[in-house]
Amino acid sequence: MPSRDETPLTTAARSREPCPIRDVLDRIGDKWSVLIILNLGKRGETRFNELQRAVGGISKRMLSKSLQSLERDGLVARTVTDGYPPAVRYALTALGRSLGDPIASLAAWAVAHRDAVARAREAFDTLRAAGERTPWRHS
Repeated sequence: MPSRDETPLTTAARSREPCPIRDVLDRIGDKWSVLIILNLGKRGETRFNELQRAVGGISKRMLSKSLQSLERDGLVARTVTDGYPPAVRYALTALGRSLGDPIASLAAWAVAHRDAVARAREAFDTLRAAGERTPWRHS
């Protein structure tokens, strides 16, 4: 709801502005970016194929695309050294390293609560399969 000082025009303009939280979460919220940042944080500067093996399950195309996006956002730096073939290495930038602790906390939470989430999913699926509605709990 607009405040007294805002006109409908300024309210409409603000609603079209990108949400800064959504913009960042779009990048770091996908599973590959999180795993790439975690691995680069742990390993330091890493070659492409080493990173692909460390992440596991990611195609070369998806790794390349994810690294380009992370580089565009200033989270990853790409270094090419002369030679045959040229060596390409990736590392977190200072901005990327600053994201390491929050992502590591998220990863630790995921590991600690994995079983509880699995049990909740199983209970939900069991109720749904039996045709029952999931009871909502209100606090």
